[in-house]
Amino acid sequence: RVPFHLNSNPFLSSRNPNQVAHHSAPDDAWVSFHGNIYDITRLISENEGPLVGPLLKNAGADISHWFDLTESADESENSNGEKKKVVVVELKTHVDAVTNLRRPYVPHGRFVHVPPNDCSVEWDSAPAALPWWQDRTQIVGRVSRDLRKIRIKNVLTRQEHLMEVPGEETLQEIQQRYAEFNWHAQSYAWRVLKRADGPHSELKFTDVELEKTLEENGLVDDTQTFEELSIPNDAAIPVIHLYFKDDLTVA
Repeated sequence: RVPFHLNSNPFLSSRNPNQVAHHSAPDDAWVSFHGNIYDITRLISENEGPLVGPLLKNAGADISHWFDLTESADESENSNGEKKKVVVVELKTHVDAVTNLRRPYVPHGRFVHVPPNDCSVEWDSAPAALPWWQDRTQIVGRVSRDLRKIRIKNVLTRQEHLMEVPGEETLQEIQQRYAEFNWHAQSYAWRVLKRADGPHSELKFTDVELEKTLEENGLVDDTQTFEELSIPNDAAIPVIHLYFKDDLTVA
């Protein structure tokens, strides 16, 4: 058992579950469970054989049902002198109907670092390093809990793209995502139409603050409100306007 501060790293980027699904090849394999995303590519390459079969089969998927989370107190204390709560990722177990013994729960078959039910000369019973599901170094991001749709409209070319992005991301991270459609995304001023000086002020286009999230920039998610009023959800999708700002007179 290794204490694991689940989702405690603020520098891990949030990702759309569809992004995880794209990493489903033996040489590029991700899985997600309990909110975190793990890159298991190296694990697969270093453990060729039948034990990587279940991992390959589920690459790109969420496998939270394979594991339990156990909360316990850490030895360290917070600013109030209280023990910090940590979460331990544990392999699920079940009681075998034949032997009446508790066994690892492996619905797709035994996989890397899971001990066999019976004694085997191929299994090293000596304590190993961390099982891969407790290895925090393999975490490459978090699964977003707040996916939002936005429209990005290029005022110069009149092109418009509908994107689904994690609400936890900053506009700078969204800008990097948008580079898929426009490599020169940073050459534009990103602006939104809003009342910058209060609820009764005049609507005007205002530059967004790239280091802040959509909500922190005043682009709240009104989807639920629109649904309650039976208004089409499309009307609740915020629009970010891109204005080309490069001075082409500069050599």
